[in-house]
Amino acid sequence: MDKKGDKWLTVGTSGDNVLGGGKRSPLPWSGEGVFVGVHERQLDPKGRLALPASFRPRLEPRCYLAFGQDKCVDVLTAEAFDQVVQETLNKVRSGEINRNQQRALAANTVEVSIDAQGRINIEEKLREYAGLSLNTKVIVAGSFDRVEIWDPTRHQRITDAGTQQIAGDSK
Repeated sequence: MDKKGDKWLTVGTSGDNVLGGGKRSPLPWSGEGVFVGVHERQLDPKGRLALPASFRPRLEPRCYLAFGQDKCVDVLTAEAFDQVVQETLNKVRSGEINRNQQRALAANTVEVSIDAQGRINIEEKLREYAGLSLNTKVIVAGSFDRVEIWDPTRHQRITDAGTQQIAGDSK
């Protein structure tokens, strides 16, 4: 407390969700924090991508790459992927989506290991889906419960549209 009797809020490391008194609040998906920020990276000639250092601890030793919404590649922790599987199965059972969508997601998701240099390999089918080319720049963006890998032009367009919606300027 300071001299006036006010309590200070404890601040955690980047991505932590901290309440007063230093207690961490549980997050609904994993309790491991969130992924935030935008990083420009280079996809190498072999399809490898170095993940931002701040993202690696939550993704190591393995993570899942899957088709994301708006034609990006989702990078999911094992826990987040388990949740996606359960949500997908529940949607199939309730008729919200059909089994073809379930099959497409399952067939096009890959489990990857992060190498000693912090890189993952993005398979060709995922690169094609997201419009990513070898030996070019890509955007690696945090999206709270997942990481997204984007073609820079598409990411800019999607981000601009979201910013306009936040500002109340959506059309």
